Amino acid sequence: MGELKIIMQKFVSSGWNLIADLAQEWLDGKSNKDTLISAIKQADKECGSCGCELDPLYKRALELL
Repeated sequence: MGELKIIMQKFVSSGWNLIADLAQEWLDGKSNKDTLISAIKQADKECGSCGCELDPLYKRALELL
């Protein structure tokens, strides 16, 4: 669970509304898993190959969830 927590913290610090708020909800124990997974899939679709540090984290977060 530690690795997923680190990934979620990176999503929060990205400031990208698509995933930041939902990742914070997950960290706070208030998330809807299906909504979070959907948002991460959308983020991967929109940005998963742009070359930023988050690209590999989308897929890894989905594996861990």
